[in-house]
Amino acid sequence: MLMNAFNTSGMRLRTVISWLFFPLTMWYGVVVAVRNWLYDTNIISPSRNYVATIGVGNLSTGGTGKSPMVDHLLSLLEDKYATAMISRGYKRKSKGFLIDDGQHDPTLLGDEPAMIGRKHPRVQVAVCKSRSEAIQRLIDSDNKPQVVVMDDVYQHRRINPSVSILLTEYQHPFFNDHILPFGNLREGKRGSQRASIVVVTKTPRNLNPIRKHGIIQDLKLRSCQKVFFSCIDYGELITLDGKAAGVDLRRVDNALVVTGIAHPKPMIDEIRSKCKAEALSYPDHYDFSSSDIKTIRHRFEAMAGQNKVIVTTEKDAERLRLISEDLPIYVLPMKVGFLDNAEATFNDIIESIVKENISFISKLHTWQ
Repeated sequence: MLMNAFNTSGMRLRTVISWLFFPLTMWYGVVVAVRNWLYDTNIISPSRNYVATIGVGNLSTGGTGKSPMVDHLLSLLEDKYATAMISRGYKRKSKGFLIDDGQHDPTLLGDEPAMIGRKHPRVQVAVCKSRSEAIQRLIDSDNKPQVVVMDDVYQHRRINPSVSILLTEYQHPFFNDHILPFGNLREGKRGSQRASIVVVTKTPRNLNPIRKHGIIQDLKLRSCQKVFFSCIDYGELITLDGKAAGVDLRRVDNALVVTGIAHPKPMIDEIRSKCKAEALSYPDHYDFSSSDIKTIRHRFEAMAGQNKVIVTTEKDAERLRLISEDLPIYVLPMKVGFLDNAEATFNDIIESIVKENISFISKLHTWQ
């Protein structure tokens, strides 16, 4: 009863705060709408970058599964083309344009680019606040890529990607949300019209066909836009160094799930489906400290059972491995899975567009 009253009170407080910010939301929405109109009418023209580009992004402030999608795209393309990945490098302690030197340092690159660099050593991983500058720097380099995958780029209108992939989370779809700060959208829902492909992420595997049809209707997309539904596929536990851990969660007495991501519930539910688990959740992109390690250790040692482990995400592992000491921390890998056996169709669309753009750029250079 007390917990329900507390939750109800919290919801009412958030509602009051949201309405107080509503005037600011109106002004923010106008500014964003005018900016988009300037680009849509070519009053402000996107920069021209002669390389095939794939943009991954969302309308909301985070938690839609961009990292697994970028990982999937790089796995698809890196064996066929000279591939690069560009990110802002959120919360990195460096400035300007920077290419991963093979050290995969999360303090210089940010956690997500460091993770990508570790998983895809053949891919050039670059970070820069200006994505257009980063692309030009890569094009002008001696190791020019044929295709560039760009993370969290949907609102960067200076770039017009060859293919734009918009992600929206099943539990928090953009069509049920509002613009900041009243809601969590970076721009209005009409922004979805710019996407080549829309992917509804973190979808239940047993999604009801009627519910699926309803979501497609609510997306209100154009006929030329493709819609896919994806879920999260989890792998076997690995060590912080990326080696097979040989640990079966079904034989573990207890697990402490440590996360610093926007929406950890799906991962926590996955682990709890196999063993008893407690959760210790921090804000997205959390910068773990030695004090946090002490908290994690204390919580872990207080847990019941002899055969127990600490489990974290691939992204969080980049920061935890720097200060993990001797704690038994394991990583639960995740990748994108597609409902209705649609992965081959999705991959074919991506590869077709990339191949077409690379061919066009090659002919363009010949004509010049």
